[in-house]
Amino acid sequence: MMMNVVGLFGWPVGWVALLGISTYTPNWVVWLFMPYFFYGFYRFFIQFTYFPSALRMRRVLREYPWQVIEGVPSGHGKYPGARDDGIWFEFRNPSDAEEKIPLVFIKHHRSYWWLRRLDTPRTKPKRRAQIEPLWFAGDPRFLGVVAAPCRGGRAPKRLHLLYQRPVFDSRCESVSWGADAADIDRARRAGALQLPDISPSRAQG
Repeated sequence: MMMNVVGLFGWPVGWVALLGISTYTPNWVVWLFMPYFFYGFYRFFIQFTYFPSALRMRRVLREYPWQVIEGVPSGHGKYPGARDDGIWFEFRNPSDAEEKIPLVFIKHHRSYWWLRRLDTPRTKPKRRAQIEPLWFAGDPRFLGVVAAPCRGGRAPKRLHLLYQRPVFDSRCESVSWGADAADIDRARRAGALQLPDISPSRAQG
């Protein structure tokens, strides 16, 4: 979050600084700065998109503790049964260890770093090791935060919010994956908006 705030102010400051320099230099210098003018303008607005995701991650982390998981399967493409194509991690269902649940990177912003480190034939072992073991906080049936290890594996970095599409999209039908009322309430406290209705009678059944 701190780096995002720095970027929010840093990109326009650099833009104004280079614009000021260009007024005291030959005209051809402006063309050297032109890539930054366009890219800096773009990045300034991109910085705003991080804040909603960061606030959601904060809610998830306040509700779910970090887990350090070895050997989490991952890939790129269509996961069997998943709603979306893209980068994915595969987790075990908390209510049924035999069932596997994919968490797909629905939004691809800030996901390129992860893409280059997944389980694919082209991934170099050195890069794959950068996300092993995987840090995870959340419930894969609803939403969670993934992170890569840093400081010798003692802390997380590169945090990224993952979620099942129905959690934030009312047009998609929710799936409970065996979650009970307590699981639903916990996911709601973590920021999930659209959740399956688990009535007391269904929970008992």
